[in-house]
Amino acid sequence: MEWRDVGFVLRARRHGEAALIAELLTREHGRHAGLVRGGQSPRRRALLQPGNEVAATWRGRLSEHLGTFECELVEAHAAHLLDDPDRLAALNAATALLVAALPEREPQPEVHASFAALVAALTGPDDRARRDSAPGWAATYVLWECGLLAALGFGLDLGRCAATGSNEDLAYVSPRSGRALAREAGLAYRDKLLPLPAFLWREATADAADIAAGLAMTRHFLLHHLFEPHGGRLPEAREMFAERMRRRVVIINRS
Repeated sequence: MEWRDVGFVLRARRHGEAALIAELLTREHGRHAGLVRGGQSPRRRALLQPGNEVAATWRGRLSEHLGTFECELVEAHAAHLLDDPDRLAALNAATALLVAALPEREPQPEVHASFAALVAALTGPDDRARRDSAPGWAATYVLWECGLLAALGFGLDLGRCAATGSNEDLAYVSPRSGRALAREAGLAYRDKLLPLPAFLWREATADAADIAAGLAMTRHFLLHHLFEPHGGRLPEAREMFAERMRRRVVIINRS
Protein backbone atom coordinates (compact mmCIF):
# COMPACT_ATOMS: atom_id res chain seq x y z
CA MET A 1 0.00 0.00 0.00
CA GLU A 2 1.12 3.54 -0.65
CA TRP A 3 -0.26 7.05 -0.29
CA ARG A 4 1.01 10.60 -0.56
CA ASP A 5 -0.11 13.54 1.53
CA VAL A 6 0.98 16.88 2.93
CA GLY A 7 1.26 17.32 6.66
CA PHE A 8 2.94 18.85 9.68
CA VAL A 9 5.46 17.07 11.86
CA LEU A 10 4.05 16.58 15.35
CA ARG A 11 6.76 14.43 16.92
CA ALA A 12 9.79 12.32 16.02
CA ARG A 13 11.22 9.80 18.45
CA ARG A 14 14.26 7.53 18.28
CA HIS A 15 13.84 3.96 17.07
CA GLY A 16 16.87 1.73 17.21
CA GLU A 17 20.31 3.05 16.34
CA ALA A 18 19.54 5.04 13.22
CA ALA A 19 15.78 5.36 12.61
CA LEU A 20 13.02 7.64 13.89
CA ILE A 21 9.30 7.12 14.23
CA ALA A 22 7.65 10.28 12.95
CA GLU A 23 4.09 11.34 13.67
CA LEU A 24 2.48 13.71 11.19
CA LEU A 25 -0.81 15.59 11.07
CA THR A 26 -1.72 14.94 7.45
CA ARG A 27 -4.44 16.60 5.44
CA GLU A 28 -6.25 13.43 4.36
CA HIS A 29 -5.06 10.71 6.75
CA GLY A 30 -5.14 12.48 10.12
CA ARG A 31 -2.50 11.79 12.75
CA HIS A 32 -0.34 9.07 11.26
CA ALA A 33 2.96 7.52 12.26
CA GLY A 34 5.65 5.90 10.16
CA LEU A 35 9.24 4.73 10.37
CA VAL A 36 11.87 7.03 8.86
CA ARG A 37 14.97 5.02 8.01
CA GLY A 38 18.13 6.98 8.72
CA GLY A 39 16.01 9.51 10.55
CA GLN A 40 18.69 10.24 13.14
CA SER A 41 21.00 11.80 10.59
CA PRO A 42 21.45 15.55 11.11
CA ARG A 43 19.66 16.41 7.88
CA ARG A 44 16.60 14.27 8.60
CA ARG A 45 16.40 15.36 12.24
CA ALA A 46 16.36 18.98 11.10
CA LEU A 47 13.61 18.16 8.61
CA LEU A 48 11.49 16.37 11.23
CA GLN A 49 11.30 19.18 13.79
CA PRO A 50 7.78 19.66 15.26
CA GLY A 51 5.81 22.18 13.23
CA ASN A 52 7.66 21.70 9.95
CA GLU A 53 5.50 21.13 6.91
CA VAL A 54 6.41 18.14 4.73
CA ALA A 55 5.28 16.24 1.66
CA ALA A 56 5.11 12.62 2.82
CA THR A 57 4.92 9.25 1.11
CA TRP A 58 3.78 6.35 3.31
CA ARG A 59 4.33 2.73 2.34
CA GLY A 60 3.26 -0.44 4.13
CA ARG A 61 2.36 -4.00 3.23
CA LEU A 62 -0.95 -3.69 5.07
CA SER A 63 -2.84 -0.55 6.11
CA GLU A 64 -2.65 -1.48 9.80
CA HIS A 65 1.16 -1.77 9.74
CA LEU A 66 3.43 1.00 10.98
CA GLY A 67 4.90 1.41 7.51
CA THR A 68 7.60 3.82 6.44
CA PHE A 69 7.66 7.52 5.64
CA GLU A 70 9.70 9.36 3.07
CA CYS A 71 9.44 13.10 3.68
CA GLU A 72 10.44 16.16 1.72
CA LEU A 73 10.51 19.58 3.33
CA VAL A 74 7.84 22.06 2.27
CA GLU A 75 8.49 24.75 4.89
CA ALA A 76 10.81 24.79 7.93
CA HIS A 77 8.41 26.63 10.23
CA ALA A 78 10.26 25.64 13.41
CA ALA A 79 13.47 27.31 12.20
CA HIS A 80 11.64 30.64 11.86
CA LEU A 81 10.93 30.62 15.60
CA LEU A 82 14.30 29.61 17.03
CA ASP A 83 14.98 33.18 18.15
CA ASP A 84 11.48 33.66 19.61
CA PRO A 85 11.10 31.43 22.70
CA ASP A 86 7.47 32.37 23.41
CA ARG A 87 6.22 31.53 19.93
CA LEU A 88 8.34 28.39 19.78
CA ALA A 89 6.82 27.32 23.11
CA ALA A 90 3.33 27.87 21.64
CA LEU A 91 4.19 25.74 18.60
CA ASN A 92 5.55 22.96 20.80
CA ALA A 93 2.46 23.13 23.02
CA ALA A 94 0.15 22.79 20.03
CA THR A 95 1.99 19.84 18.48
CA ALA A 96 2.14 18.06 21.85
CA LEU A 97 -1.60 18.57 22.35
CA LEU A 98 -2.35 17.11 18.92
CA VAL A 99 -0.23 14.04 19.63
CA ALA A 100 -1.99 13.49 22.94
CA ALA A 101 -5.56 14.34 21.92
CA LEU A 102 -6.11 13.18 18.34
CA PRO A 103 -7.10 9.61 17.50
CA GLU A 104 -4.73 7.88 15.11
CA ARG A 105 -5.44 7.51 11.40
CA GLU A 106 -8.74 9.39 11.43
CA PRO A 107 -9.00 12.21 8.88
CA GLN A 108 -9.22 15.59 10.62
CA PRO A 109 -9.37 18.17 7.81
CA GLU A 110 -10.75 20.87 10.12
CA VAL A 111 -7.96 20.35 12.64
CA HIS A 112 -5.34 20.30 9.88
CA ALA A 113 -6.66 23.59 8.47
CA SER A 114 -6.83 25.26 11.88
CA PHE A 115 -3.30 24.15 12.75
CA ALA A 116 -2.03 25.53 9.45
CA ALA A 117 -3.66 28.86 10.33
CA LEU A 118 -2.08 28.78 13.79
CA VAL A 119 1.37 28.13 12.32
CA ALA A 120 0.87 31.06 9.94
CA ALA A 121 -0.05 33.31 12.88
CA LEU A 122 2.99 32.19 14.87
CA THR A 123 5.53 32.53 12.08
CA GLY A 124 4.02 35.70 10.64
CA PRO A 125 5.90 37.80 8.07
CA ASP A 126 9.42 36.83 7.02
CA ASP A 127 10.79 40.10 8.36
CA ARG A 128 11.62 39.75 12.09
CA ALA A 129 10.79 43.37 12.98
CA ARG A 130 7.38 43.10 11.32
CA ARG A 131 6.72 39.79 13.03
CA ASP A 132 7.56 41.19 16.45
CA SER A 133 5.08 44.01 15.93
CA ALA A 134 2.27 41.72 14.67
CA PRO A 135 -0.37 41.58 17.43
CA GLY A 136 -2.58 38.73 18.42
CA TRP A 137 -0.58 35.53 18.02
CA ALA A 138 -1.13 34.49 21.67
CA ALA A 139 -4.86 35.20 21.41
CA THR A 140 -4.92 33.15 18.21
CA TYR A 141 -3.37 30.27 20.12
CA VAL A 142 -6.07 30.36 22.83
CA LEU A 143 -8.77 30.51 20.17
CA TRP A 144 -7.12 27.55 18.45
CA GLU A 145 -7.44 25.48 21.64
CA CYS A 146 -11.14 26.38 21.77
CA GLY A 147 -11.44 25.25 18.17
CA LEU A 148 -9.64 21.98 18.93
CA LEU A 149 -12.16 21.26 21.70
CA ALA A 150 -14.99 21.96 19.27
CA ALA A 151 -13.51 19.75 16.55
CA LEU A 152 -13.30 16.87 19.01
CA GLY A 153 -16.94 17.28 20.09
CA PHE A 154 -16.56 19.49 23.17
CA GLY A 155 -17.28 22.99 21.90
CA LEU A 156 -17.74 25.87 24.33
CA ASP A 157 -20.71 28.23 24.10
CA LEU A 158 -19.10 31.61 24.76
CA GLY A 159 -21.28 33.95 22.70
CA ARG A 160 -24.38 34.27 24.87
CA CYS A 161 -25.30 34.21 28.58
CA ALA A 162 -26.71 30.82 29.58
CA ALA A 163 -29.01 32.45 32.15
CA THR A 164 -30.36 35.50 30.33
CA GLY A 165 -29.58 34.96 26.65
CA SER A 166 -27.77 38.30 26.54
CA ASN A 167 -24.63 38.72 24.47
CA GLU A 168 -23.37 41.71 26.45
CA ASP A 169 -20.95 42.00 29.39
CA LEU A 170 -20.09 38.29 29.41
CA ALA A 171 -17.60 37.67 32.19
CA TYR A 172 -17.67 34.04 33.33
CA VAL A 173 -17.79 30.45 32.06
CA SER A 174 -19.45 27.54 33.83
CA PRO A 175 -16.78 24.88 34.47
CA ARG A 176 -19.46 22.20 34.07
CA SER A 177 -21.37 23.23 30.97
CA GLY A 178 -18.79 25.39 29.17
CA ARG A 179 -21.42 28.11 28.69
CA ALA A 180 -20.88 31.81 29.26
CA LEU A 181 -22.55 33.92 31.93
CA ALA A 182 -23.02 37.68 32.04
CA ARG A 183 -21.35 39.52 34.88
CA GLU A 184 -24.57 40.24 36.79
CA ALA A 185 -25.97 36.73 36.30
CA GLY A 186 -22.79 35.06 37.54
CA LEU A 187 -21.85 37.49 40.28
CA ALA A 188 -23.26 35.38 43.12
CA TYR A 189 -21.35 32.31 41.93
CA ARG A 190 -18.18 33.96 40.70
CA ASP A 191 -15.93 31.97 43.05
CA LYS A 192 -17.06 28.77 41.33
CA LEU A 193 -16.85 30.09 37.77
CA LEU A 194 -14.00 30.57 35.33
CA PRO A 195 -13.12 34.09 34.13
CA LEU A 196 -14.00 34.75 30.49
CA PRO A 197 -11.63 37.17 28.74
CA ALA A 198 -13.38 39.56 26.38
CA PHE A 199 -11.37 38.50 23.30
CA LEU A 200 -13.02 35.07 23.40
CA TRP A 201 -16.53 36.38 22.79
CA ARG A 202 -16.07 39.67 20.90
CA GLU A 203 -13.42 41.59 19.04
CA ALA A 204 -11.07 42.93 21.69
CA THR A 205 -7.37 43.33 22.30
CA ALA A 206 -5.95 40.73 24.67
CA ASP A 207 -3.33 41.71 27.23
CA ALA A 208 -1.07 39.30 29.13
CA ALA A 209 -3.64 38.75 31.89
CA ASP A 210 -6.31 37.91 29.31
CA ILE A 211 -4.05 35.33 27.66
CA ALA A 212 -3.25 33.72 31.00
CA ALA A 213 -6.95 33.60 31.90
CA GLY A 214 -7.83 32.15 28.51
CA LEU A 215 -5.21 29.42 28.86
CA ALA A 216 -6.47 28.60 32.36
CA MET A 217 -10.00 28.25 30.98
CA THR A 218 -9.06 26.00 28.07
CA ARG A 219 -6.80 23.98 30.38
CA HIS A 220 -9.82 23.13 32.54
CA PHE A 221 -11.86 21.86 29.60
CA LEU A 222 -8.98 20.03 27.94
CA LEU A 223 -8.41 18.15 31.18
CA HIS A 224 -12.10 17.61 31.90
CA HIS A 225 -13.05 16.34 28.45
CA LEU A 226 -9.93 14.85 26.88
CA PHE A 227 -7.42 13.77 29.48
CA GLU A 228 -8.81 13.10 32.96
CA PRO A 229 -11.49 10.61 31.75
CA HIS A 230 -8.61 8.39 30.59
CA GLY A 231 -6.34 9.03 33.56
CA GLY A 232 -4.16 11.40 31.57
CA ARG A 233 -2.77 14.86 32.02
CA LEU A 234 -1.85 17.78 29.82
CA PRO A 235 1.44 17.47 27.91
CA GLU A 236 4.40 19.08 29.64
CA ALA A 237 5.02 21.37 26.67
CA ARG A 238 1.54 22.85 27.03
CA GLU A 239 1.99 23.42 30.77
CA MET A 240 5.35 25.09 30.13
CA PHE A 241 3.82 27.45 27.59
CA ALA A 242 1.05 28.45 30.00
CA GLU A 243 3.65 29.07 32.69
CA ARG A 244 5.58 31.37 30.33
CA MET A 245 2.40 33.38 29.79
CA ARG A 246 1.68 33.54 33.53
CA ARG A 247 5.18 34.86 34.17
CA ARG A 248 4.49 37.68 31.75
CA VAL A 249 1.62 38.83 33.99
CA VAL A 250 3.87 38.76 37.07
CA ILE A 251 6.58 40.77 35.31
CA ILE A 252 4.09 43.38 34.11
CA ASN A 253 2.54 43.69 37.58
CA ARG A 254 5.96 44.24 39.15
CA SER A 255 7.04 46.88 36.64
